[in-house]
Parts: sequence; C-alpha cells; structure tokens
Amino acid sequence: MRTNTTRRRRLTAFAALAVSTALLAGCGSSGSSTKADGGGTVTLRIGTFGSFGYDNDTGAKLYAEYEKLHPNVKIVESNVADGQKYWDTLKLRLSRDSGLADIQAVEVGYIAEATGPTLAGKWVDLGKTGGADLGAYLDWKVKQATTADGKVIGLGTDIGPMAICYNKDLFAKAGLPTDRAQVGALWAGSWEKFLDTGRSYQAKAPEGTAFHDSASGLFNAVVSSEPVQYADAKGELDYKNSPGVKKAWEVATGAATGGLTAKLRQFDEKGTWNAGFKNNRFATVACPSWMTGIIKDQAGPENQGKWDIAPAPVAGNWGGSFLAVPKSGPHVKEAAELAAWLTAPAQHAKVFAVNGNIPSTKETLSSPAVKSATLPFFGDTPVGRIYSEAAAGIKAVPISRWDGQVKTFITDNGILDIEQRGTDPAQAWTTVGKLIDDKIQK
Repeated sequence: MRTNTTRRRRLTAFAALAVSTALLAGCGSSGSSTKADGGGTVTLRIGTFGSFGYDNDTGAKLYAEYEKLHPNVKIVESNVADGQKYWDTLKLRLSRDSGLADIQAVEVGYIAEATGPTLAGKWVDLGKTGGADLGAYLDWKVKQATTADGKVIGLGTDIGPMAICYNKDLFAKAGLPTDRAQVGALWAGSWEKFLDTGRSYQAKAPEGTAFHDSASGLFNAVVSSEPVQYADAKGELDYKNSPGVKKAWEVATGAATGGLTAKLRQFDEKGTWNAGFKNNRFATVACPSWMTGIIKDQAGPENQGKWDIAPAPVAGNWGGSFLAVPKSGPHVKEAAELAAWLTAPAQHAKVFAVNGNIPSTKETLSSPAVKSATLPFFGDTPVGRIYSEAAAGIKAVPISRWDGQVKTFITDNGILDIEQRGTDPAQAWTTVGKLIDDKIQK
C-alpha cells in the first residue's frame, strides 16, 4: 500500500538515529526475529506501516488463515502509522543487521533505494526462495523490485490507482451534487477544476469544515498523475526540472493559500487527521485505493454510507508496496514462503474485498470478483469498477532512490509550512531546495 511518508516538521530523512525507543521497538524485536519456540513453533514477525489488510481485527484475517494451514507458525505484526519514520528505522536496522522483522514492507517511494547498491545485498532473492510465481505480478511491479544484478527483493502487495473520496452529507449541505457521476463531472480532466469545486464548496461550507483534508495529500495525488515526477528518464533525481512536481506544487499551494483545506498533516502522530474523518471535518480526500480502508477504519461505523467515490480529475498511481525478507533473519525460508502466500492472487482478492487495496497480480486485477466488488462502508458504490478502470490507465514512471525522501521534504518542510504557518510559497520552495541539497547525498 501507500501510506503517509511525511513526518513532523524539521525531522529530516536522515534523522533515524533520533527516532524514539518506542518507534524503534515498533517494527520488530530488539534483536532479530524470535527463534523457534518450544514444541517447534516458529514465530514470524512482519513489520508494516499503514493498513495492509492482513490482520485479524479489521483486515482479511490472513494471519489466522495461514496459522491454521501451518500449525507450527505464529505470526506477529508490528505496525507503524508513519511510513517515513518506518523507513528511517528500517534503514538503520538494515545497516546493523539487527532488530529486523522476518518480513519487512517496503513502500514504492523507497524501493529504488532498497534495490540500490547500498541495500540490495541485504535482502533475500524472492525469485529463488519462497516459491512465488513472479509471472503472476504486473511486469512493471516486478521490475521496480529488481536489483541491477537481477535479484527480486520484493513481492508486490498492491498498487494505488487514484480516485477522490467525498462526504455526501457535506456536499449536500454546501449545495453541491452528491451523485458520483455528477461529482466526477465537476472536475473531470483538470486539477484546476477540482480547486474551482473547492471554492464553490467553501462559499457555502458547513461551519467548521473544509473542502479538502490536506494540501500535502493533494500534492501527492497530483504528482502521481504526472508522467514525469521526481526522476528523469534515467532514474536520476531531477525534481527541480520536473513539470510534474511544478504542477503539483502549484495546485497544492493554490489550495493551501486559498483556504480550501483543513490544514491537516496526514497520518499525524496525535491522530488529528484520523479524527477528522470521524468528525466530518473535511469533504474530500485524494483517494488511492488503499485509502478506502483507512477511511472505513477512521470514520467508523457511525459514518457508514456517508462517503462515496468519484474518478480523480486525472488518472494516476499513488503508492503501492512490497514485502521483502531480510537476509539476516533466522527463518528466511519460512518468511519467504509467507510473503509469497500473502501476495498471491487468492490473498490479494481477499484483502481487496475487505480493505479495498487494489491487487498487483494480473489475474486478480482483471477478475470479475474485483471489477464488480463493493465495500460495505461505501454502500453500493462500484468500488471495483472505479479503481479497475483507473488502474488500466497506470503507466510506470521512472523513480529514483530519493523519491520518498524528497517528497517528505516538499510536503513537510514546504507545503505544510505554507498551510499551517502562512509561509510565502516562494520562500517555502527555497527552503525545500536547501534542505534537499544539504541532506540528499547523490
């Protein structure tokens, strides 16, 4: 999946050493994963961020299913909400070969770094261990997780085709249409039209609400819809000359300075953004497929039926993740087998049915079960059709090893300052550039 890669202001991408002890404990144990317990039980630890939909509480209960199929296996998941902090901690642990989970999730914004020269040797080749059928995954997804010498270090969990989720009750109160076809028509083909809709909403907005949740989230959505993002055609970082970054910056800062957002930081540690769903504080959120599970969990059953989904102004892919197995674990064979099972087509379908994560396996993505699927929280919304159609338009774009960290600097140290502190956009962009030049070692 793709969850937040932002974090609190001024916490830069190389500040992993400053991460709290509690966070360091979040992704795994203090040493490598637990060895076999008494009676031959093998405990497999999996480190994730955001909402992968595997868990036994609100997810597809895949851990319980696997444990039933393999009575000698016990699965323990450690989850961190903030994807950037998760990655910083994971890199630190990889450098020490200590404290790693048996399986570690890797977000697409960091996969180029994970497969790069510094970290490529830290992972098990899942093309040779675990029994995964690499031909089942989207070709471009496999390519993203392949090292220069041909090793596949990650198995695709999902992709992130884009839509816009909107609160029907708030739209109605602001005098906007609520039918998803009419809503989609408001902004079809243009992010500028999306901002225009926001201005119409704000003119009659219910007190205490905003059109959109976060300018940073909007930035991520817009850049994900662009053919050129942070890297050039060779996969080298070139964000300063990227028309996609320029476009996304203009749209996001326009929303921020125009008073169209709730000025929230997605996935903030205090849970303010999460509470915004429950309290109906904003009317729209940029909504890659994995976001539907977050809305369901955070808005809660009392808001079931209030949210709907319309196509995004421009199709794009925000996020998607992989499961990888560190070489240093004591149970790499068992871990690789679990990773292969969790990301197989049958399990992809189960996760989608519960959590809305769009599969990255060809068979599941094109299956009638996915295309015709609905999610109870969203009522009769044709979730499968909306996201399958969006997924059909996804084209792979070049990515650099620094994409995730550059995105964090732009959103946390640039857009969030504009949104929450009134910083001039030109000054914010200058600040972002200096930070990236100082912190990114190309």
